[in-house]
Order: sequence, then structure tokens, then C-alpha cells
Amino acid sequence: MTDRILIAPSILSADFTRLGSEVEALSALEADWVHLDIMDGHFVPNITFGAPMCRALRPVSGLVFDAHLMVAEPAKWVPAFAEAGADVITIHREADPHAHRTLQLIRSLGKKAGVALNPATSENDIEYLLDDADLILVMSVNPGFGGQKFIDAVLPKIERIRNMCAKRGLDPFIEVDGGVNEKTAKLCRDAGANVLVAGNAVFKAPDRAEMISILRGN
Repeated sequence: MTDRILIAPSILSADFTRLGSEVEALSALEADWVHLDIMDGHFVPNITFGAPMCRALRPVSGLVFDAHLMVAEPAKWVPAFAEAGADVITIHREADPHAHRTLQLIRSLGKKAGVALNPATSENDIEYLLDDADLILVMSVNPGFGGQKFIDAVLPKIERIRNMCAKRGLDPFIEVDGGVNEKTAKLCRDAGANVLVAGNAVFKAPDRAEMISILRGN
């Protein structure tokens, strides 16, 4: 879908006391997407925020809003995030026995549909979903908390997914989320990822614009 490596800072690592300003500033830093980590305390042990936060932030940024639903029964949440202004809505394969139907629902609402895989989930579990997915999100940590260490064992999975898609003539976004930093970003790019989610690496960096450029491989 793109030859450019896209950087999607995760606002989970932003300063929540000034979140609007943090999101607004990402355009000037030449970020591409804004990654929204949605956690419900059921599918994952943590709770973050919901569609009202997405709606509140939408007016301050023209960047793509990338909503990652780490929630049980994601189909129930999809319409609210679509209405709130999310551009990409990603569900977890592990959380939805009707993932095919949910991906079609996302697309029917005019949004890009993504499917995510936990580190222990095989790419074979989403093969039947590829025709209905605009994005495949490979988790490189176990979801639920920010600041975790990158799991190197997912790198071959990224490559296998890229090859599996290419054999079928498909070119979805392949996104990686978890422990992405200066070192692991290159490993992800080399494996075939073209969207990199980065939380602490961007928001804790002394020079955020420089870090985004480094993650992109410039």
C-alpha cells in the first residue's frame, strides 16, 4: 500500500495532562498516524480510554487515527469508534470468533479494517481473513501494558505474513506494535513491516522529530 515507512506514535505514552497538545504536535513532528490503544480490562488486564477520547481528539489533528481495539466482543465497539472519527479500526483475532463479519462491518462504515495477532498466535489463524483486511497488526509484546521489551521471535512471523500476502496478490499495511525503538525498528522494516507503532521511543525522546526520522530509517 505504501513504499514509505509510516510511524504511528502511541498516545498511551503521551502526557495525559496535556493530551490534546501532544496529539496536535505530532503533525509538526512528521508523524503519519496517531495510534490509540483501547483496553477494556477484559481482553487485556489494563483499562485505557474509549470512543469519547477519540472524538475529543479528532478536531486537533488531521492525521490518520489508528484505533487498536484490545477488547472483548470488538464488534460492539466498532460503530462508536467509526462515529468518533477513527480511520483504521483493528480487532484482535483472539477476541472475536466472528472476525470475518467484524472486518466487513468496519469496511461497511467506510473505515480501513485491521486484524491483530498476539505473539503466540500463528499467522495461519488469519489466512482466511486476508481478503477482508486492509492492515495486519503483529504484536511484538503481549498486549495490555506499554513499555515492554520487544519479542524477537515475532520477526519471522512478519516476514511470513508479508510473503503470504504477496503470493495472493495482496498488499495490506503490516504494522508492528510493542517495544519498537531505534534498534528494533530496523529489524521490523527488514522483515517487511511498513507501519511502526512507537510509544516511549517517541514521547520520551529528547528530540521527538529526530526519533521519528530514525524509526522510519532516514
